[in-house]
Amino acid sequence: MNVQAWTFLLVAASFALYIGIAIWSRARSTKDFYVAGTGVSPLANGMATAADWMSAASFISMAGLISFMGYDGSVYLMGWTGGYVLLALLLAPYLRKYGAFTVPDFVGDRYYSQTARIVAVVCAIFVSFTYVAGQMRGVGIVFSRFLEVDVNTGVYIGMAIVFFYAVLGGMKGITYTQVAQYCVLIFAYMVPAIFLSLMITGNPIPQLGLGGVDQGSGMPLLERLNGLHEELGFASYTAGTKSKLDVFFITAALMVGTAGLPHVIIRFYTVPRVRDARISVGWALVFIALLYTTAPAVAVFARTNLIASVSERPYSEVPEWFTNWEATGLLSFQDLNGDSRIQLTGPDAAVANELTVDPDIMVLANPEIAGLPDWVVGLVAAGGLAAALSTAAGLLLVVSSAVSHDLLKRALRPKITERGELIAARVAAGAAVLVAGYLGINPPGFVAQVVAFAFGLAASSFFPVIILGIFSKRTTREGAIAGMIAGITFTAAYIVYFKLVHPELNTADNWWFGISPEGIGTVGMLLNFTLTLTVSRFTPEPPEEIRTMVELVRVPRGAGAAHEINA
Repeated sequence: MNVQAWTFLLVAASFALYIGIAIWSRARSTKDFYVAGTGVSPLANGMATAADWMSAASFISMAGLISFMGYDGSVYLMGWTGGYVLLALLLAPYLRKYGAFTVPDFVGDRYYSQTARIVAVVCAIFVSFTYVAGQMRGVGIVFSRFLEVDVNTGVYIGMAIVFFYAVLGGMKGITYTQVAQYCVLIFAYMVPAIFLSLMITGNPIPQLGLGGVDQGSGMPLLERLNGLHEELGFASYTAGTKSKLDVFFITAALMVGTAGLPHVIIRFYTVPRVRDARISVGWALVFIALLYTTAPAVAVFARTNLIASVSERPYSEVPEWFTNWEATGLLSFQDLNGDSRIQLTGPDAAVANELTVDPDIMVLANPEIAGLPDWVVGLVAAGGLAAALSTAAGLLLVVSSAVSHDLLKRALRPKITERGELIAARVAAGAAVLVAGYLGINPPGFVAQVVAFAFGLAASSFFPVIILGIFSKRTTREGAIAGMIAGITFTAAYIVYFKLVHPELNTADNWWFGISPEGIGTVGMLLNFTLTLTVSRFTPEPPEEIRTMVELVRVPRGAGAAHEINA
């Protein structure tokens, strides 16, 4: 069978599995739809959290970013894993002990305000749609190459699949579907990585292969890649070019954004007990680390293979993978000097670069570039789709629950029946799929870049009010509302200005104190903290019952069965 046949087979088999699980575990109540009936084991929840977390940005785009950025790409590795330490220590067990359905649910009750709840709903929807745009774009990229359709058609196919199991299964269906998706995506990521490590360094462990010797040249692999880079006019692959300040702010935004993302936080409401929430975080970090420690090696293998495969090659002799990806529009060659040879060069080279490569294709194209078996190529396509769809479903559930539970049930129509709320949740999920599809067709950047913006928005909106809501009895509703609005408005305005309004100004010379749009969420978070604490100091303290509730959430007792504080 050829690549397309293998892709059809493996993708169809994985989709059939996901849909079968969604039907088997479909939601029958609002508790099933929102928090999977709070009956998910820590191991399964850890695996589902990993799948929910390891989106198209992790599977498709992160290694591509590192491949092109080199050392500077390490901010994504540090930020996207470090946030789980904050989750384990500061958020997960306390939020599970509170026993809410959603993040806006906690915010509305803790800050004794419908206004705070509605602001949190708006923030959750804004963050989730920013994040989901990257996932739907990733789905479109996979389909465009391997099913030979354009990117937009690929997004439509992904919308149909997500609509089915997100709307039918709710959190219960999504959770068990994500367990299967994790198994698919991690197998699909590790198999080609092991193949490539063996081919290039002779070591079957990619993490060790990264520091090994390139069998073709006999040189250390990273030293060979540095040499290739410098010959082509690029900066050394292992040398950092970003300022330390920007690296710090990006890493902090990604870490804190991880701890503030509503689709990650909601996962810890699905386990039976408080201590299970903390155990779930530990399992999630183990499952995530398996991919994240492999990504730098995949990035190096991909970069080395790309340079060796096409640099200085006559265009008439390019391999089949090149023309396949060229047809998608995500890779292009422009013969600027008329010699019909591909000049892959950096900004410091004497001749202009003639090859344009979208970073999002590197992981997907890597097996083809290396000449791996066709079934491995199809497996990578199935893994990329599993990563994108698992996160998209979790995000869409956040939007659905924010509209049906937080806005409708808790604010606008408190007397709505459970059946009516469940119908509203499914309608909201369907509408969210349509909006997500539009954003996937018209994304504001490539996949990992869009996702990084979502983390900045989460860091600047949710993280401060959740932390202060748990650990500060003096924080008031007025402070929380002011902090959320100021934090997310400032961060969104900065990102929109440099990425959409004036992209030509998006350089370090024009950034505020040299902080990039990817790192500005840290500043938004500090602004949120400052404003929340300041306003709280000058407004009446929370009622006695709220201060008692904060004490109950924070007290260690209850490490066994969870106490539903808000019941």
